[in-house]
Amino acid sequence: MIEALALIVFPTMMVFAAFSDLFTMTIPNRVSALLVLVYFALAVYLPIPLQTFGLHVSCGLAMLALTFVLFQFGWVGGGDAKLASATALWLGWEHLLDYGLVASIAGGVLTVIIIELRRHDLPRRVLSVAFIARLAEKTNGVPYGIALAVAGLLVYPQTGLFLKLGGL
Repeated sequence: MIEALALIVFPTMMVFAAFSDLFTMTIPNRVSALLVLVYFALAVYLPIPLQTFGLHVSCGLAMLALTFVLFQFGWVGGGDAKLASATALWLGWEHLLDYGLVASIAGGVLTVIIIELRRHDLPRRVLSVAFIARLAEKTNGVPYGIALAVAGLLVYPQTGLFLKLGGL
């Protein structure tokens, strides 16, 4: 039962974070908090070896330190920083490079799409949709949580935790 719940929580939170960022340009703190809490609960329930747990926690904390610096420079949003950190906790060091690479590619594609969207004058009818108007606004950032979530969803099935939970 708990295994099934854990297999559902991570993907559900990634999808929720992506849509939340798309529609509101925010990722609620409860998304990252739930990801951290469920990971810790799984660490106790499964149990995850202490060394593996420590490595995953250090990965999440290192990501938090890095993204905090990026946030201080205004290069990423606070929700993005917390989501990337919580995701790094689940993925661990062994999948962090893959996560960063996929997030960079997805983020680049997303940015090009939004830049192209902003180059055109959209019809009023289209701009009457709040989230489209927000995306079209040239002074707004890019909802990078979408790229982070896509990367998390693509990398997570490769992790030892996913394989252990899925019984593979």
